[in-house]
Amino acid sequence: MIKCMITLLKQINDGEMIQATIESLTKTDAVVNIGFKSDGLISLNEFRDIPGGVKVGDVIEVMVVEKEDREGNLHLSRKSARISRAWERIMEVNKTGEIVTGLVTSKTKGGLIVDVFGMETFLPGSQIDVKPVTDYDQFVGKTMEFKVVKINEAIKNAVVSHKALIESDIEAQRAEIIGKLEKGQVLEGTIKNITDFGAFLDLGGLDGLLYITDISWGRINHPSEVLKLDQKLNVVVLDFDDDKKRISLGLKQLTPHPWDTLAENVKEGEIVKGKVVNIEDYGAFLEIMPGVEGLVHVSEITWANTPINAKEFFKLNDEYEAKVVTLDKETRKMSLSIKQMSEDPWSNIEATFPEGSKHEGTVKNITPYGVFVELAPGIGGMIHISDLSWLKRFNNPNEYTKVGSTIDVIIMNIDKDGRKLQLGHKQIEEDPWNSLESTFAIGSIHEGTVSKKDDKGAVIQLPYGLEGFAPSRHLAKEDGKTVGADEIAQFVVIEFERNDKRIVLSHTRIWEQAVEVEKQAVIKEKKADAEVTKKAVKNLQGKVEKSTLGDLSALADLKAKMENDATDGVSDAKAE
Repeated sequence: MIKCMITLLKQINDGEMIQATIESLTKTDAVVNIGFKSDGLISLNEFRDIPGGVKVGDVIEVMVVEKEDREGNLHLSRKSARISRAWERIMEVNKTGEIVTGLVTSKTKGGLIVDVFGMETFLPGSQIDVKPVTDYDQFVGKTMEFKVVKINEAIKNAVVSHKALIESDIEAQRAEIIGKLEKGQVLEGTIKNITDFGAFLDLGGLDGLLYITDISWGRINHPSEVLKLDQKLNVVVLDFDDDKKRISLGLKQLTPHPWDTLAENVKEGEIVKGKVVNIEDYGAFLEIMPGVEGLVHVSEITWANTPINAKEFFKLNDEYEAKVVTLDKETRKMSLSIKQMSEDPWSNIEATFPEGSKHEGTVKNITPYGVFVELAPGIGGMIHISDLSWLKRFNNPNEYTKVGSTIDVIIMNIDKDGRKLQLGHKQIEEDPWNSLESTFAIGSIHEGTVSKKDDKGAVIQLPYGLEGFAPSRHLAKEDGKTVGADEIAQFVVIEFERNDKRIVLSHTRIWEQAVEVEKQAVIKEKKADAEVTKKAVKNLQGKVEKSTLGDLSALADLKAKMENDATDGVSDAKAE
């Protein structure tokens, strides 16, 4: 009898998985019978996953942790058994790719903890969704589907992913869309990103690009002006590459081109209103309606025949009325005119601005050779740099006037065909050079100030606002130096050209003339002394009529000495 009972006892080993029956329950533990010589105890905490808990008679799977612990008791664990079985299943689904269901139990650093088959696995934050996730708490307590993507057998650790399932679904949708993709096909998409050059649309697992030029028939500066993130809209497939990975979409193509539905009142000769949408050097484009633009060429801005910078005249988004000059629906081109909104002022130019009449104008532009003056809208002309002043010479007209200043002019000539007026400013007053010739006669000396100086010479500021020029060689001083800038000195007029409005001056001539006068006085004095000596010799020769040979010899010596003295005096004077 005893022998038979012994044979009925099971032989168990540590770590073995075995079926057990609940014999009884206490407040804290379940008494479990595995057919061993003694029963085991399992904490009720290990049964919390069972709805309603366990009851006597239930059969469960447990793991033998220890046949006999230090106190000789049988140590069993249902939790360890579940983890072991869970790891076996996780190993299996990792190989097969099977989708599993798990409960998100808590948040941890970098992700979430997921209970899969009763075993804790790790869900990284990057594997939660295809979109970045920042709030992990929203997933705690949720039951979700996952795919086991990585395992570590050494430490029995598994990594799961929910993102992989989403990507798999997206790939399936992408494959379905690509298989049906055709040019001209209309699809519904959701805007997922907006850039400067366009917008990316999610077509249900497949991305497409809507270029900014294909959003609207009219001009837009940025796609965000008409599109918003997450906005749903219908688009047409314009093109795609051979692999169908890059898809070009269109939105404006779903509506007729505005040129094809142009209103009947938009025709040549009619007045239209438009907004400036683009400005170039040659003119500005006015948008009459979205997708319909006309060009206002610089020649059609004003009746004036003066250069106009379109970028200075127009401003973006400003509105103008203009007349339709030409219209070609086939080429979709329209030319507009602003100046033709009013009558051509040049048609009666002789009556409004006759030759010889005086007017006040506004300086509109300055060039190195002249000043452009506007007398009235569309009417203007140029004052040549030489016609600005009778007395002063300018290197550039901006030395005399500035853009925006008012200036008095006289109409000198009208070129109606060329739409040009020749204007004068200095002609308003009488030419002062006619009365200055006597004041600044050649040889006259005047005080002047050096206003400019260079290697060629200096510009001298003279009385009455007049200017003269002194060449470099005529600026030398008597002490060897030269007259400097801003220095006041005496100058003599050596040339006066009334027709050329030119006065040439010299400072050097003044002191050179003084030296020459002094030199001539010395020469004259020497010559006079020689003449006196010559007369004295003659008188002496006349008185001596009878002379001895010795007397003649003495006389000859005296004559020679006097002649030598006279000759030496003349030579010295010439040398000086």
